[in-house]
Amino acid sequence: MTLPEDRVERAPEVASSTHPTDPLTAAELEQAVRALRSAPDLTDRARFVEICLREPTREEVVGSDETPPPREALAIVLDPVAGHTYEGLVSLAEGRLLSWEFVPDVQPAITPEEFAACERAVRRDERMRAAFAERGVTDPELVTVEAWGIGAFSGDGDEGRRLAWTPCWVRDHPDGNPYARPVEGLYAIVDLNAMEVVRIEDHGFVPLPPTSGDYLPEKVGDLRPDLRPLEIVQSEGPSFEVDGWAVTWERWTFRIGFTVREGLVLHDVAYQDRGRRRSVIRRASCVELLVPYGDPSPGSYRKNAFDIGEYGLGPLTNSLELGCDCLGEIRYFDVELCNDQGEPYTIRNAICLHEEDAGLLWKHYDAGSDHAEVRRSRRLVVSFVVTAGNYDYALYWYLYQDASIEFEVKLTGIVLTNALPEGQRSPFGTLVAPQLLAPNHQHFLCMRLDTEIDGQRNSVYEVHTERTPRGPENPHGIAFSASASLLRREADAQQTVDPASARYWKIVNPSVSNALGDPVGYRLVPGANVSPFAHPDASLLERAAFLGKHLWVTPFDPKERYPAGDYPNQHRGGDGLPRWTKANRSVEDEDIVLWYTFGSHHIPRPEDWPVMPVERIGFTLKPDGFFDRSPALDVPPARAHCHD
Repeated sequence: MTLPEDRVERAPEVASSTHPTDPLTAAELEQAVRALRSAPDLTDRARFVEICLREPTREEVVGSDETPPPREALAIVLDPVAGHTYEGLVSLAEGRLLSWEFVPDVQPAITPEEFAACERAVRRDERMRAAFAERGVTDPELVTVEAWGIGAFSGDGDEGRRLAWTPCWVRDHPDGNPYARPVEGLYAIVDLNAMEVVRIEDHGFVPLPPTSGDYLPEKVGDLRPDLRPLEIVQSEGPSFEVDGWAVTWERWTFRIGFTVREGLVLHDVAYQDRGRRRSVIRRASCVELLVPYGDPSPGSYRKNAFDIGEYGLGPLTNSLELGCDCLGEIRYFDVELCNDQGEPYTIRNAICLHEEDAGLLWKHYDAGSDHAEVRRSRRLVVSFVVTAGNYDYALYWYLYQDASIEFEVKLTGIVLTNALPEGQRSPFGTLVAPQLLAPNHQHFLCMRLDTEIDGQRNSVYEVHTERTPRGPENPHGIAFSASASLLRREADAQQTVDPASARYWKIVNPSVSNALGDPVGYRLVPGANVSPFAHPDASLLERAAFLGKHLWVTPFDPKERYPAGDYPNQHRGGDGLPRWTKANRSVEDEDIVLWYTFGSHHIPRPEDWPVMPVERIGFTLKPDGFFDRSPALDVPPARAHCHD
């Protein structure tokens, strides 16, 4: 949620897009802003919260070779003078506003510029400066102030206000780790439209924790001397090809996209099977990243961060010029965004594309012939990294040679902290340093998967394994079988994971059969997962009711994009998936969307301090009857590389 330091401004380059799903260019963003400024009743203090491509329909994309669809931009604009939110649609070819709509009673996402301005407003507030001084903070400029969405915790008289609340930390030196020293019990409530402190909450003095959380190499002491270089060399270059935003690798083809809210998007993922293009996913992205905290103290109970709905992953994306975890032959993609003043900027190296060895693909040793066949696995990696305040999230799409697709999130960064009086502990977190508490919390990510398994109309089965009852069919008591149930309507298609029954979900195309006469399909296989521990009536679960189920299936609707609704910031709840699915629409043999939510349960450890080693969560899509036999048979043997 902090304003990234890696945003690089540059003059826009005028370029023509070659495909309907290509992200907006800097020139197109400038064109959109000019048109939006012509909107009626919009003041010159307008904040451009989000401007992105109005993505074309499937039909427009299919017919784009003959008739390219119009390039249009969708915008969310905040006028802080009136406190009004507007949605606009701009024709980029004509440079004019096509529609302009006032959206009542909503608060759009907090922009990075608002985040930074909020920090400045709190630092200069005389009441806060006096309270800082009482706590031993001599230099307010060393205070880190974070503008958290206030959620459902606004007070009487706050109706219509655009609010943030501000936990604070202080660095013990300019390069210090602020999260080592929470300014406990002191919080400003800030009106982001007026950019002024509305009121201050002071819950009493707690001393600053005494120890440093330094993690820079020059501060941690002696580094390990025994690591020798490990180099990845592709002497003939990579096996992938890139044409604009289109990528081809092995049997895979897809297009890369990027939005302000979701960050990286994959479009039109397909597999080339013996010369035939077979669609798998039309569009895939992460549509919410939610971090609820389980500490009821004044410094934590409001901490339910909707990092996508309240901020957006796009502006939080790292420039990988400033540190990349990829090895080998790498292709980077820059992305163009604009700040809330409508000025374009570039995040250089925002998306990383590379290949990597993935271990064993398949092997068999035939003892009779004393012969072994071995194939090593290689995967294509498409990734980006976001920093949301203290946490860093590296998000990876992996495409494999056996036609599997995996999505993995690596969670790292710094655990959020509260201060405790000397000698105290809390059941709601872990002491990670003297007087420093890391509260219990969870991370949930919701994926939107617009599947297209060999065509547009798909169905979903819930599949679980069950014991066969003892009897003539199971005389030895060892038999078990997989049971599949068709999810016909939205009410049926609200499911939870169940490791005890090995539950997964199979997406099929009932109109296309494989050589065995069964419908072609892919299975969604859960990885590690968890459910929320908040009470059902907690405001968190009213605002994020989608967390109640891990899987939802809905019929495709281009307006249904985000599981907690379009405007979760300060929303009381009930929007998004729970509202849409009340209609209980058919999801059998329809154009469908799968929404899969998975989470990481974090009871912090002392070993997570001062920087947390990577925690991995994710899921896999595996072909299940999509092919007639293993698609990995034609992978060639690797050159000999073993050494004694």
